[in-house]
Amino acid sequence: MSLKNFLEVVEIRTKVASLFPFLIGVLYSLAHFNEFHGFYTVLFFIGMLTFDMTTTAINNYMDFKKAHSDTYKYEQNVIGRERISPALVRKMILIMLGISAIIGLLLSMMTGWLFLIMGGMVCLVGIFYTFGPIPVSRMPLGELASGLTMGLGLFAMTVYLNTVNQRVFYLDISFKNNSFSLSGQFWGILAIFVASLPLVFTIANIMLANNLRDLETDIENDRYTLVYYIGREKGVQLFQIMMYACYATILVGFLFWVFRWPILIVFVSLPKVRRNLIAFQETLPQPKSFGYAIQNMVLFNASYVLALLLSLLF
Repeated sequence: MSLKNFLEVVEIRTKVASLFPFLIGVLYSLAHFNEFHGFYTVLFFIGMLTFDMTTTAINNYMDFKKAHSDTYKYEQNVIGRERISPALVRKMILIMLGISAIIGLLLSMMTGWLFLIMGGMVCLVGIFYTFGPIPVSRMPLGELASGLTMGLGLFAMTVYLNTVNQRVFYLDISFKNNSFSLSGQFWGILAIFVASLPLVFTIANIMLANNLRDLETDIENDRYTLVYYIGREKGVQLFQIMMYACYATILVGFLFWVFRWPILIVFVSLPKVRRNLIAFQETLPQPKSFGYAIQNMVLFNASYVLALLLSLLF
């Protein structure tokens, strides 16, 4: 398998979706909790990126194996189109899964049991998102699963690693005393949840945009997503609501001291985001419609990153 084929199987261009929760998690730890741990952060980034590539490879592999349409299987899916050996893809998946598991165990040993539990939950959802007899991606739960695992899960794990000294949330287990205790800071946990919501919405919208575009192809291949049940019209409305909800969350967070005043910079992206929402609706179900969803995710989250950087300066 060539490097080009490998990068296409793992869809490296889509990894920006996991990059933003990680980057914003690091910056929020600094801006809100004034704490940062470089070694844990770098190690987590490697494990997170490896696991993200693993789940994408599983997705492409399972879509290839389960495809009913020969057109999709041998012309659209990268494994069939490039004549890549399915056995080689399976080996690649197992190796990447092993790497991410080892990194996760190391971080859990250094920072606490709660990281292992959070990581395990995210990994389980990630694997069964596309694997098994009825994968999550083939049900009307794809948007919720992707939004919560990447938007909330990756963000919370990044903050956890960078605030380990403060123990904003922490699980203490004593096998010797046959006891455990879960502790945390109420307002700190609430702030993390609110700060994660724009990530949850923008990542869920990527999945929703993909399903809105591919409705007919998905039905052809026995994928009955949320759009199949609610229809394209209501799907587009939900897509718009979640995008505007990102800005509403930022405003509420600012009013309740989750963010400092530079966070209002994110509203600079609103006019362009609004134009993209209109263009997205007008171009559905053409392939180029998906590009507007990607633009909105990048526009909003890039402005979110900039606002947190400015918060550090001021």
